Amino acid sequence: MKNYSIVRIGNEYVVQAGEKSVLKTSSRRMAARLINDAAELLEQQPVPSIDADASITCDVSDISDAPKVP
Repeated sequence: MKNYSIVRIGNEYVVQAGEKSVLKTSSRRMAARLINDAAELLEQQPVPSIDADASITCDVSDISDAPKVP
């Protein structure tokens, strides 16, 4: 994020990316930390895509002794 600013409006701080306001917080320190975290996330390599045939399922054998819901 190269083009951002933190503007104080009353008791709040507004983070602006370019001309758009994107975040409002009561702490300038928190606004700066969130900008730093976002910049680090944007620099990371993208996660490889999941195979279209892959799925997440629940192993019901693990919950077979759980109480039944009426």
